[in-house]
Amino acid sequence: MERIEYNGWPECIRLSNAKIDLVITTVVGPRIIRVGFVGERNEFWEKPEDQGQQGGDEWRIYGGHRLWHSPEAMPRSYYPDNGPVHVDPLSGGVRLIQPTEPTTGIRKEMDVQLSPKEAYVRVTHRLRNDGLWPVDLAAWGLSVMAPGGQAVIPMPTRSHPDGLLPNRTLTLWPYADMTDPRVTWGSKYILLRHSANAESAFKLGASVKDGWAAYVRDDVCFLKAFDYFEDALYPDGGCSVETYTNSDPNMLELETLSPLETLEPGEELEHTEHWFLHKGVSPSAGEAWVTEQIAPLAEQAWGAGPDWPNV
Repeated sequence: MERIEYNGWPECIRLSNAKIDLVITTVVGPRIIRVGFVGERNEFWEKPEDQGQQGGDEWRIYGGHRLWHSPEAMPRSYYPDNGPVHVDPLSGGVRLIQPTEPTTGIRKEMDVQLSPKEAYVRVTHRLRNDGLWPVDLAAWGLSVMAPGGQAVIPMPTRSHPDGLLPNRTLTLWPYADMTDPRVTWGSKYILLRHSANAESAFKLGASVKDGWAAYVRDDVCFLKAFDYFEDALYPDGGCSVETYTNSDPNMLELETLSPLETLEPGEELEHTEHWFLHKGVSPSAGEAWVTEQIAPLAEQAWGAGPDWPNV
Protein backbone atom coordinates (compact mmCIF):
# COMPACT_ATOMS: atom_id res chain seq x y z
CA MET A 1 0.00 0.00 0.00
CA GLU A 2 1.32 3.42 -0.96
CA ARG A 3 0.15 7.01 -1.33
CA ILE A 4 0.35 8.41 -4.86
CA GLU A 5 -0.90 11.22 -7.07
CA TYR A 6 -3.22 9.88 -9.75
CA ASN A 7 -4.63 11.85 -12.68
CA GLY A 8 -4.69 15.07 -10.73
CA TRP A 9 -5.95 13.67 -7.41
CA PRO A 10 -3.43 13.90 -4.54
CA GLU A 11 -3.17 11.43 -1.68
CA CYS A 12 -4.65 8.45 -3.53
CA ILE A 13 -4.11 4.96 -2.11
CA ARG A 14 -2.61 2.34 -4.39
CA LEU A 15 -3.05 -1.30 -3.39
CA SER A 16 -1.01 -3.79 -5.40
CA ASN A 17 0.28 -7.34 -5.50
CA ALA A 18 2.25 -9.15 -8.17
CA LYS A 19 -0.80 -9.39 -10.45
CA ILE A 20 -3.21 -6.47 -10.11
CA ASP A 21 -3.45 -3.03 -8.59
CA LEU A 22 -6.18 -0.64 -7.43
CA VAL A 23 -6.23 3.12 -6.98
CA ILE A 24 -8.59 4.63 -4.42
CA THR A 25 -9.25 8.37 -4.14
CA THR A 26 -9.31 9.99 -0.70
CA VAL A 27 -10.01 13.66 -1.54
CA VAL A 28 -13.31 12.55 -3.13
CA GLY A 29 -15.30 9.40 -2.60
CA PRO A 30 -15.64 6.70 -1.51
CA ARG A 31 -14.38 5.77 -4.96
CA ILE A 32 -12.16 3.06 -6.49
CA ILE A 33 -10.98 4.84 -9.61
CA ARG A 34 -8.77 2.10 -11.09
CA VAL A 35 -8.54 -1.67 -11.23
CA GLY A 36 -6.31 -3.55 -13.64
CA PHE A 37 -3.30 -5.75 -14.18
CA VAL A 38 -0.09 -4.14 -12.95
CA GLY A 39 1.40 -1.84 -15.59
CA GLU A 40 -1.57 -2.29 -17.93
CA ARG A 41 -4.76 -0.41 -18.74
CA ASN A 42 -7.54 0.58 -16.36
CA GLU A 43 -10.53 -1.74 -16.70
CA PHE A 44 -12.70 1.07 -15.30
CA TRP A 45 -13.70 4.15 -17.29
CA GLU A 46 -12.70 7.61 -16.13
CA LYS A 47 -14.37 10.79 -17.34
CA PRO A 48 -11.52 12.98 -18.64
CA GLU A 49 -13.22 16.24 -17.64
CA ASP A 50 -13.63 15.03 -14.05
CA GLN A 51 -10.06 13.89 -13.49
CA GLY A 52 -8.50 15.73 -10.58
CA GLN A 53 -11.71 17.57 -9.75
CA GLN A 54 -12.87 17.98 -6.16
CA GLY A 55 -15.21 20.17 -4.17
CA GLY A 56 -18.36 21.93 -5.36
CA ASP A 57 -22.06 21.09 -5.20
CA GLU A 58 -22.46 19.49 -8.65
CA TRP A 59 -22.57 15.70 -8.81
CA ARG A 60 -19.83 14.26 -11.03
CA ILE A 61 -19.70 10.72 -12.35
CA TYR A 62 -15.85 10.60 -12.19
CA GLY A 63 -15.85 6.92 -13.25
CA GLY A 64 -14.51 3.91 -11.39
CA HIS A 65 -16.56 2.14 -8.74
CA ARG A 66 -18.94 3.95 -6.39
CA LEU A 67 -21.57 3.21 -3.73
CA TRP A 68 -25.14 4.50 -3.99
CA HIS A 69 -28.37 3.64 -2.24
CA SER A 70 -31.33 2.33 -4.22
CA PRO A 71 -34.06 2.93 -5.41
CA GLU A 72 -32.69 5.71 -7.59
CA ALA A 73 -34.24 9.12 -7.11
CA MET A 74 -33.38 12.71 -7.89
CA PRO A 75 -31.92 14.39 -5.90
CA ARG A 76 -31.51 11.68 -3.22
CA SER A 77 -29.19 9.36 -5.15
CA TYR A 78 -27.12 12.21 -6.57
CA TYR A 79 -25.65 13.66 -3.41
CA PRO A 80 -22.15 14.70 -4.60
CA ASP A 81 -19.17 12.73 -3.31
CA ASN A 82 -16.82 15.63 -4.00
CA GLY A 83 -15.22 15.83 -0.55
CA PRO A 84 -12.59 13.89 1.40
CA VAL A 85 -13.24 10.56 3.10
CA HIS A 86 -11.85 9.24 6.38
CA VAL A 87 -9.47 6.30 5.90
CA ASP A 88 -8.93 3.48 8.40
CA PRO A 89 -6.45 0.63 7.80
CA LEU A 90 -7.70 -2.93 7.34
CA SER A 91 -5.98 -6.24 6.71
CA GLY A 92 -5.01 -6.06 3.05
CA GLY A 93 -6.63 -2.72 2.47
CA VAL A 94 -8.58 0.23 3.82
CA ARG A 95 -11.99 1.33 5.05
CA LEU A 96 -13.33 4.52 3.46
CA ILE A 97 -15.92 6.49 5.43
CA GLN A 98 -17.85 9.35 3.85
CA PRO A 99 -19.35 11.98 6.18
CA THR A 100 -23.08 11.46 6.70
CA GLU A 101 -25.07 12.94 3.84
CA PRO A 102 -26.93 15.93 5.30
CA THR A 103 -29.73 15.60 2.76
CA THR A 104 -30.48 11.91 3.48
CA GLY A 105 -28.99 11.07 6.87
CA ILE A 106 -27.18 8.11 5.27
CA ARG A 107 -23.48 7.40 5.82
CA LYS A 108 -21.56 5.42 3.20
CA GLU A 109 -18.61 3.16 3.96
CA MET A 110 -16.55 0.96 1.66
CA ASP A 111 -14.03 -1.70 2.74
CA VAL A 112 -11.51 -2.49 -0.01
CA GLN A 113 -9.24 -5.50 0.52
CA LEU A 114 -6.80 -7.02 -1.95
CA SER A 115 -5.55 -10.59 -1.84
CA PRO A 116 -1.76 -10.74 -1.30
CA LYS A 117 -1.28 -13.14 -4.21
CA GLU A 118 -4.42 -13.51 -6.32
CA ALA A 119 -6.23 -11.24 -8.79
CA TYR A 120 -9.03 -10.94 -6.25
CA VAL A 121 -10.59 -7.99 -4.40
CA ARG A 122 -13.26 -7.98 -1.72
CA VAL A 123 -15.39 -4.82 -1.62
CA THR A 124 -17.81 -4.50 1.28
CA HIS A 125 -20.38 -1.73 0.94
CA ARG A 126 -22.02 -0.42 4.09
CA LEU A 127 -24.92 2.00 4.58
CA ARG A 128 -25.79 3.41 8.00
CA ASN A 129 -28.89 5.40 8.88
CA ASP A 130 -27.76 8.37 10.97
CA GLY A 131 -31.13 10.07 10.54
CA LEU A 132 -34.12 10.40 12.84
CA TRP A 133 -36.59 8.11 11.08
CA PRO A 134 -36.59 4.68 9.33
CA VAL A 135 -35.43 4.53 5.72
CA ASP A 136 -36.17 1.85 3.09
CA LEU A 137 -33.15 1.28 0.86
CA ALA A 138 -30.66 -1.16 -0.64
CA ALA A 139 -26.90 -0.93 -1.15
CA TRP A 140 -25.95 -0.44 -4.78
CA GLY A 141 -22.44 -1.08 -6.11
CA LEU A 142 -21.83 0.55 -9.51
CA SER A 143 -18.73 -0.22 -11.57
CA VAL A 144 -18.24 2.09 -14.54
CA MET A 145 -16.50 -0.11 -17.10
CA ALA A 146 -14.25 1.08 -19.92
CA PRO A 147 -15.80 1.15 -23.41
CA GLY A 148 -15.54 -1.62 -25.95
CA GLY A 149 -16.70 -4.67 -24.00
CA GLN A 150 -19.88 -6.51 -23.14
CA ALA A 151 -21.76 -7.39 -19.97
CA VAL A 152 -22.70 -11.01 -19.29
CA ILE A 153 -25.72 -11.68 -17.08
CA PRO A 154 -26.77 -15.28 -16.29
CA MET A 155 -30.43 -16.22 -16.24
CA PRO A 156 -31.83 -18.66 -13.66
CA THR A 157 -31.75 -22.30 -14.67
CA ARG A 158 -33.47 -23.66 -11.57
CA SER A 159 -37.27 -23.86 -11.65
CA HIS A 160 -40.29 -25.49 -10.07
CA PRO A 161 -40.30 -29.22 -10.95
CA ASP A 162 -43.46 -28.98 -13.03
CA GLY A 163 -42.47 -25.68 -14.64
CA LEU A 164 -45.76 -23.97 -13.74
CA LEU A 165 -44.23 -21.05 -11.84
CA PRO A 166 -41.99 -18.29 -13.20
CA ASN A 167 -38.33 -18.41 -12.21
CA ARG A 168 -36.90 -15.08 -13.39
CA THR A 169 -37.54 -11.35 -13.32
CA LEU A 170 -36.52 -8.84 -15.97
CA THR A 171 -36.88 -5.09 -15.56
CA LEU A 172 -36.60 -2.62 -18.42
CA TRP A 173 -36.27 1.14 -18.16
CA PRO A 174 -38.50 3.42 -20.27
CA TYR A 175 -35.74 4.19 -22.79
CA ALA A 176 -34.77 0.52 -23.30
CA ASP A 177 -35.79 -0.75 -26.75
CA MET A 178 -36.03 -4.55 -26.77
CA THR A 179 -35.02 -4.59 -30.44
CA ASP A 180 -31.76 -2.80 -29.64
CA PRO A 181 -28.99 -4.64 -31.55
CA ARG A 182 -26.62 -4.25 -28.59
CA VAL A 183 -28.60 -6.88 -26.66
CA THR A 184 -28.58 -10.65 -27.08
CA TRP A 185 -31.56 -12.28 -25.33
CA GLY A 186 -30.28 -15.81 -24.92
CA SER A 187 -31.79 -18.87 -23.29
CA LYS A 188 -29.17 -18.92 -20.50
CA TYR A 189 -27.51 -15.51 -20.66
CA ILE A 190 -28.19 -11.90 -21.56
CA LEU A 191 -25.35 -10.05 -23.30
CA LEU A 192 -25.24 -6.26 -23.51
CA ARG A 193 -22.55 -4.85 -25.78
CA HIS A 194 -21.13 -1.38 -25.44
CA SER A 195 -21.18 0.70 -28.62
CA ALA A 196 -19.55 4.10 -29.00
CA ASN A 197 -21.93 4.84 -31.90
CA ALA A 198 -25.17 4.19 -30.04
CA GLU A 199 -27.83 6.88 -30.34
CA SER A 200 -29.64 6.07 -27.10
CA ALA A 201 -29.08 4.69 -23.61
CA PHE A 202 -30.12 1.19 -22.56
CA LYS A 203 -30.69 -0.26 -19.10
CA LEU A 204 -31.97 -3.61 -17.88
CA GLY A 205 -32.13 -5.41 -14.55
CA ALA A 206 -32.57 -9.05 -13.62
CA SER A 207 -32.93 -11.42 -10.69
CA VAL A 208 -29.56 -13.13 -10.98
CA LYS A 209 -29.83 -16.08 -8.65
CA ASP A 210 -26.48 -17.57 -9.67
CA GLY A 211 -24.75 -14.72 -7.86
CA TRP A 212 -22.40 -13.39 -10.54
CA ALA A 213 -22.12 -11.04 -13.50
CA ALA A 214 -19.18 -10.18 -15.74
CA TYR A 215 -17.77 -7.67 -18.19
CA VAL A 216 -15.46 -8.85 -20.96
CA ARG A 217 -13.26 -6.47 -22.96
CA ASP A 218 -10.79 -7.92 -25.45
CA ASP A 219 -9.10 -10.79 -23.56
CA VAL A 220 -9.86 -9.57 -19.99
CA CYS A 221 -12.83 -10.69 -17.90
CA PHE A 222 -13.87 -8.66 -14.84
CA LEU A 223 -16.17 -10.87 -12.78
CA LYS A 224 -18.28 -9.96 -9.73
CA ALA A 225 -19.64 -12.60 -7.37
CA PHE A 226 -22.17 -11.83 -4.65
CA ASP A 227 -24.70 -13.51 -2.38
CA TYR A 228 -28.27 -13.84 -3.66
CA PHE A 229 -31.03 -14.23 -1.06
CA GLU A 230 -33.87 -16.28 -2.50
CA ASP A 231 -36.72 -15.00 -0.33
CA ALA A 232 -35.60 -11.37 -0.08
CA LEU A 233 -37.23 -8.34 -1.70
CA TYR A 234 -34.91 -6.66 -4.19
CA PRO A 235 -35.21 -3.14 -5.67
CA ASP A 236 -36.60 -2.18 -9.07
CA GLY A 237 -39.01 -5.08 -9.33
CA GLY A 238 -36.63 -7.74 -8.05
CA CYS A 239 -33.20 -6.83 -9.49
CA SER A 240 -29.94 -8.09 -7.98
CA VAL A 241 -27.98 -7.07 -11.11
CA GLU A 242 -28.44 -4.08 -13.39
CA THR A 243 -26.47 -2.84 -16.38
CA TYR A 244 -26.57 0.50 -18.17
CA THR A 245 -24.78 1.76 -21.26
CA ASN A 246 -24.59 4.98 -23.21
CA SER A 247 -22.30 6.62 -25.73
CA ASP A 248 -22.30 9.94 -23.84
CA PRO A 249 -20.73 9.23 -21.42
CA ASN A 250 -18.94 6.53 -23.37
CA MET A 251 -19.15 3.60 -20.91
CA LEU A 252 -21.10 0.66 -19.53
CA GLU A 253 -22.04 0.17 -15.88
CA LEU A 254 -22.09 -3.26 -14.21
CA GLU A 255 -24.12 -2.99 -10.99
CA THR A 256 -25.19 -5.27 -8.15
CA LEU A 257 -27.74 -4.60 -5.44
CA SER A 258 -28.51 -5.89 -1.96
CA PRO A 259 -32.04 -6.73 -0.82
CA LEU A 260 -34.22 -3.84 0.32
CA GLU A 261 -34.19 -3.29 4.07
CA THR A 262 -35.83 -0.89 6.48
CA LEU A 263 -33.03 0.73 8.44
CA GLU A 264 -34.05 2.15 11.77
CA PRO A 265 -31.99 5.08 13.11
CA GLY A 266 -28.56 3.77 14.05
CA GLU A 267 -28.86 0.56 11.99
CA GLU A 268 -26.70 -0.41 9.02
CA LEU A 269 -26.61 -2.95 6.20
CA GLU A 270 -23.81 -4.55 4.20
CA HIS A 271 -23.42 -5.76 0.64
CA THR A 272 -20.23 -7.52 -0.51
CA GLU A 273 -18.87 -7.94 -4.02
CA HIS A 274 -16.01 -10.33 -4.81
CA TRP A 275 -14.02 -9.16 -7.83
CA PHE A 276 -11.89 -11.44 -10.00
CA LEU A 277 -9.77 -10.39 -12.98
CA HIS A 278 -8.89 -12.99 -15.62
CA LYS A 279 -6.69 -12.61 -18.68
CA GLY A 280 -6.62 -14.83 -21.75
CA VAL A 281 -10.34 -14.97 -22.52
CA SER A 282 -11.01 -15.25 -26.24
CA PRO A 283 -12.77 -12.11 -27.49
CA SER A 284 -15.97 -13.52 -28.90
CA ALA A 285 -19.70 -13.47 -28.29
CA GLY A 286 -22.75 -15.70 -27.99
CA GLU A 287 -24.01 -18.18 -25.46
CA ALA A 288 -21.67 -21.00 -26.45
CA TRP A 289 -18.71 -18.70 -25.76
CA VAL A 290 -20.11 -17.79 -22.33
CA THR A 291 -20.70 -21.45 -21.49
CA GLU A 292 -17.19 -22.45 -22.55
CA GLN A 293 -15.12 -19.56 -21.19
CA ILE A 294 -16.98 -17.29 -18.75
CA ALA A 295 -19.25 -19.62 -16.78
CA PRO A 296 -16.29 -21.80 -15.65
CA LEU A 297 -14.64 -18.70 -14.19
CA ALA A 298 -17.78 -18.05 -12.14
CA GLU A 299 -17.88 -21.67 -11.00
CA GLN A 300 -14.23 -21.36 -9.99
CA ALA A 301 -15.01 -18.23 -7.96
CA TRP A 302 -17.90 -19.81 -6.12
CA GLY A 303 -15.98 -23.05 -5.76
CA ALA A 304 -14.16 -21.42 -2.84
CA GLY A 305 -17.47 -21.42 -0.96
CA PRO A 306 -17.16 -19.44 2.25
CA ASP A 307 -13.35 -19.71 2.12
CA TRP A 308 -12.66 -16.79 -0.18
CA PRO A 309 -8.97 -16.06 -0.80
CA ASN A 310 -7.39 -14.53 2.27
CA VAL A 311 -6.92 -10.77 2.19
